[in-house]
Order: sequence, then C-alpha cells, then structure tokens
Amino acid sequence: MSLKQQPLQLTDERYDPVDTLQRSYDLENGQNEEPTVKNSRRIATQNWSISSQPLALLAIFFLLWGIAFSLLPREMTEPNTPFMRLCFLFVGAEISGILVSLTGLPDMLGMLFWGVLYTNVGWADFSGLQKLEVFLREMALVNIMLLAGLGLDYDSLKKLFRFIMQLTLIPTIVEVAAIAILSRFLLDLPWMWGVLLGLVVTAVSPNVVVTVLLRLQEEQLGLNKGIHTLIIAMTSCNDVLAIFLFGVLLGVTFSTGDLTSQILQGPIGIVIGLVFGGVCGIGLLYMPSYQAKYTNGLRFTMTISAGTLSVVGSKLIGYPSAGALGCIMTAFVAGTGWKKRPDQDTSEVGMYLDLLWKFLKPVSFSLIGKEVNFSVLEGNTVLYGAVTLLVAVLFRLVFSYLSTLGSDLNWKEKAYVTLSGFPKATVQAALGPAALDLARSLNATDQLARAQTVLIVTVLAIIFTAPLGALLMIKLAPKWLKKGPPEM
Repeated sequence: MSLKQQPLQLTDERYDPVDTLQRSYDLENGQNEEPTVKNSRRIATQNWSISSQPLALLAIFFLLWGIAFSLLPREMTEPNTPFMRLCFLFVGAEISGILVSLTGLPDMLGMLFWGVLYTNVGWADFSGLQKLEVFLREMALVNIMLLAGLGLDYDSLKKLFRFIMQLTLIPTIVEVAAIAILSRFLLDLPWMWGVLLGLVVTAVSPNVVVTVLLRLQEEQLGLNKGIHTLIIAMTSCNDVLAIFLFGVLLGVTFSTGDLTSQILQGPIGIVIGLVFGGVCGIGLLYMPSYQAKYTNGLRFTMTISAGTLSVVGSKLIGYPSAGALGCIMTAFVAGTGWKKRPDQDTSEVGMYLDLLWKFLKPVSFSLIGKEVNFSVLEGNTVLYGAVTLLVAVLFRLVFSYLSTLGSDLNWKEKAYVTLSGFPKATVQAALGPAALDLARSLNATDQLARAQTVLIVTVLAIIFTAPLGALLMIKLAPKWLKKGPPEM
C-alpha cells in the first residue's frame, strides 16, 4: 500500500524543548563542529525562542494585575485572596513550565508538578471560585476538541481511510479493553468506569507528536513515505474517537433517569451533537463574508463561542455527551469548507486557537495537578495504576505494530509509526478532571472516589509517557527514518 504525502495539518501547542533534545543528539553524535562561543550564542538564541512567548504571557499577566490593582478594591487584588491565589497558580505553572522546558523535558510536566506542589503546601484554597475552575477546564477541553476537528482533513482521510482506521481502531480497542479489565481487578473500578479511564488514557498527545514531526519535516526525515501524514491523521482520528466516546459514556454514567433514558442518552446525544455542530460549521462558512475586513478574527470568535455553547449548553439540557461531538463537528465542517477556498487564508483561525492554548495550557495542567493531594492519596492506587498503564501501553504498542502490516513501510518505519502512539498529555489534561467536575456539580458523592482514581491514573499517564515519548521519537528518528523529499 502506497502512503502518499497529503496536505494534512493539525494546529496545536508546540513546545520547543524538541529543539533542545535534537541539539543534544547532534552534539552526542559529533554533528556540530562550530566553535564553543558560537555554540553558546546559538543555544542562547534558540533558548530565547523557547522562553520568549511564555515570558510575554507572564508580562501580560503582570500588566493586567497592575491595572486591576490600580482600579479594584484591595480585597480583590491582594495576594492572599482566593482569586489571586488562583491567578498565582497559573503564573507559577507558566514559570515552572519555562524552567522545565530548558532542561529538554516537556513544559507540561513543570506545570503539572507546580499544581501538585500548590495543593500540598495548602495554597489551593479557592473558596467561592469552584464554578470558575470548572469553566476554565471546560474551555481547555473546548480548545482541544476544536483543534482536533480542524486537524481532520477530508481528502486525506478518504485516500488513506482503511489504513488510518486500522491504525486507529485496533490499538484503541485493545488499550481500552486492557485498562478496563485491569482496573476492574486492580483498582476496583466498575466496568463502565474502567472503559471511561481507558478512553482518557488511549488518546495520543498531538502536543508531543506534532511538535516532533515538525522538527523531522525540517530534516526531511520520513517524508518520502508519507509517514507524517499517516501519523497526524492517526493521531487526529484517535483523539476524536476517544473524546467523542468519552463524552457519550460520561453522559450515560451520570444519567439519573430510568433504564430507557440511560440507553437513549448516547444516541440522542450523538444526534444533537451532529446537528448542532453541522449547523454551526455550515454557518461559519458564510458568516462573516470572505471579503469582510476582520473575517478571521470574527470567524475565530464565532468558532470558540459555538464550541463553548456546545459543551455548557449540552450539560444544561441534560445531554452532556453532545458537547464533545458538537465541538468536533463544528470545527471539522467549517475547516473542510475553508480548505476548499485556496484564494483565502483561513489558517489564522487555527493560529488563534493555538494562541488561546498558550493561555489555557498552564491552566489545564496546573488544575489537574492541583487535584493530587498526598494526604488522601492511597499508595495502592498509584502502584496498581502504574501497573495498569504499563501493561495496557505494551498491549497498544504490540497491536499498533501489527496494524501496520500490509503497508509498504519497512520494519523500522512501522516501529516508528507504532511509537508515535505512545505519548499522552494534552487530551488527558482536558478529559482527566471532567468526571470529577461532573460528580461534584451533581453532588454524586458515591462516584467521587472513582472519579478521583481516574484523575490519579491520568496524571501518571502524563508523567510516564510524555517526556519518554518525546525523547524516543527524537532519538530514534535519524536511525529509523530515511531522508528524502515528499513523494509527488
């Protein structure tokens, strides 16, 4: 089977530690013979490209805080207030992310660990701001789902449909099944909750994967076999499937109606999500006009508003499973239409979503870390959760490799495609706390412990797989992939 390079793009947050990892690889292999002074200057310059944007975000925060301090009452702007403690959670997460990124590790780990530290030293008292916390998490989820929808390219999916579905469905089903079975006996989760956990964990991180592929594209590694297109399409489809099924199952799990209404919860939610997303997506094709002066800015505002309404509105009407699908459909329908207009530059919508994620990333990862309280954490949960993850990921890797059989890739290229499904991070940060937030909002005290277990295992998945996945993809690419221009 011939895998042609297709114009498929997934806009997502790009963390520059990949450059640091690649530079380490070059130095270790004697590929850089510049004088030490020039090396130092070049590394300093590249490190500035890593840290300049997060530092700009910090500058924006302090400017806004200065304005607020000048205008608002002191009880709202002094550091020891719930609102300012919440703000400093995000500021500290951004700073921690910058520091960790300079070591060559993903910045999300610094943000996550800052959230864990914040709650365990007693700073995470945000009394009266619980609804704001939930809304910020929902915004992070909306952002990720819209990016996932925009990342689906209709033409590429049509041409590589069978192989992409093979790479998406088989490993996903195996990993979810393994986690459901293991969590049932090791973590004492009911089958439904085990599947929910599996859907959270199985999502591949576009944050890690796309960033690495952008680096490889500069080196022209793997382009001659269309591996980039295949991996990005597989990642997008995997995330869309995981997010969609998670939303449906979450709605069914927390449904309070009779058996019939619980059974119909999923199908009705699917229909609502498809209709709402389709209508919004079509509307975005015509409003505003392509000739309008601020077309892309208005289109971005409408896109993020439609996604937000899909998530919060679906909860209001009692069908939360419709929210995720509505988001994805809005972005997919609109994005497919925009790409058919080569005379118009509509990529700015994705760029704006990418910029929004720069603000929401420290929010998302610090808030998920904030839920890890050592005083109530059970050692068995961590131990058995780690065992569950290890076994399930090994199953995924084996069946991912088997799914590549029948292609024209050699064994090293097949192994690299398999490895690309290993990193977990971005989607996990968005989905991990969703069950806990819903259980709290519905006052479902009997489900809180299970939701907390899902969150703990999600944190473990991010810690174990994100840095290792990025490192392996960078280190093994020059050894497993061939250099060459894209096939025409």
